[in-house]
Amino acid sequence: MAGIRLAPEDPELSSQQSRGAVVSDLISDDERSVAADSWSIKSEYGSTLDDDQRQTDAADALSAANFPPAPSSDYSSDKEEVEAEEAVQSMLGLQSYWDSAYADELTNFREHGHAGEVWFGADVMELVASWTKGLCIDISHGQLPNHVDDTKSELVDQGDKYLSTWSVLDIGTGNGLLLQELAKQGFSHLTGTDYSEGAVQLARSLADRDGFANINFLVDDVLETKLERQFQLVMDKGTLDAIGLHPDGPVKRMMYWDSVSRLVASGGILVITSCNSTKDELVQEVESFNQRRVGMSQEHEKDEAGRDPPFRYLSHIRSYPTFMFGGSEGSRVATVAFVRS
Repeated sequence: MAGIRLAPEDPELSSQQSRGAVVSDLISDDERSVAADSWSIKSEYGSTLDDDQRQTDAADALSAANFPPAPSSDYSSDKEEVEAEEAVQSMLGLQSYWDSAYADELTNFREHGHAGEVWFGADVMELVASWTKGLCIDISHGQLPNHVDDTKSELVDQGDKYLSTWSVLDIGTGNGLLLQELAKQGFSHLTGTDYSEGAVQLARSLADRDGFANINFLVDDVLETKLERQFQLVMDKGTLDAIGLHPDGPVKRMMYWDSVSRLVASGGILVITSCNSTKDELVQEVESFNQRRVGMSQEHEKDEAGRDPPFRYLSHIRSYPTFMFGGSEGSRVATVAFVRS
């Protein structure tokens, strides 16, 4: 299930995002709006991005890509419309796009105190944090999930003692609000990384303002990570989605799994939240990575431990709303947990 874009939670934000002067003849108004709000979910935190600047950035990027000139007609063929939308979406996989976006959000925070966007919405973020808490407490107590999803574990009521030793990394942290939510749930050793320096500056500013100065934020690209330690819990909320939208998405995704496998400690958990992949697609992607890694280990005649699949499916959130499409049932957001061998 690729590229499903959720509607903003605030109708006023939707109307604001639809405004804007024509900045390029390459794409239509509707297609151009993808650059400003594609699969980013607005919430009560509010959207503070400069839409005109986003659209200008989109036009510049498309022009630089040497796309063929647009036809003189006001109507494009279906093929041309698809190609234009794919070109705009690919921008969301570029660091230059996010550097510009977070520069805008940082400016708006300094001038107006706005936190910026919450990907997938505040409700999803809160559900992911609370569900992850229950998952980690069960594992700390020696219990693996029984796949009766989203029910409150009896252990959760016993306090935060089970979470005090969990080291947490949020890759592609953006404004860092997911880590703030995890801190509210009782996690205390929290680190967020992002390859955009503007995102890290914004996350630090928000954490300091909101009373979470203990959260550590670092500039780091997960595909070329400089981190030399491992974490018991690694969170990804939309980062794999953005990587997949890079023009070299398939290669970048392979780099992602190689890197993440080195960041998750043995017995640790990787929790991925995506709106571009279903639960089954994420599981299949992990299986493909496992097969590739095991095959490499066998070729190099490594020890038996090195031949174990790096990840295995653990659980997923089942309470997201579902719908039927093409005879299959799916949801607009998927959150899946994998355990590191």
